[in-house]
Amino acid sequence: MGVREAVRADLLEVFRIEKRSFAQPWPYAAFEGFLGEPGFLVADDEGVAGYVVADTTPNHGTAMGHIKDLAVAPERRGEGIGRLLLGEALGALAVDGADRVKLEVRATNETARSLYREFDFETHHVVPAYYDDGEDAHIMVREA
Repeated sequence: MGVREAVRADLLEVFRIEKRSFAQPWPYAAFEGFLGEPGFLVADDEGVAGYVVADTTPNHGTAMGHIKDLAVAPERRGEGIGRLLLGEALGALAVDGADRVKLEVRATNETARSLYREFDFETHHVVPAYYDDGEDAHIMVREA
């Protein structure tokens, strides 16, 4: 299993995984917009097994990393692919100068929250009704 930057040929499979993973999936065009970003990575195992989208933005004079999207093909979950992708994305964000990294995760997604805690993310605050269906989001932050 390798991790590499996403390329245009990966987009259809990334989008398929997105649709199978989330009730409110990103549109295809959103992924197109991240092509070429060092934090748009895929786990490649004779095809895309999962992906992560991450970037950095200026934040009061420092760079803030943001894990925007992370998903693993449902049939490949439990194999450590999400952990591998998250670790690689955090490395890419560090190279890009991120001092802190944040993410949003559904309050009910304990599997994801547990993974993020393994990487020293802590809940910073909760945003009520963050998602379109009314579910709260945990805003989790990790110091670099």
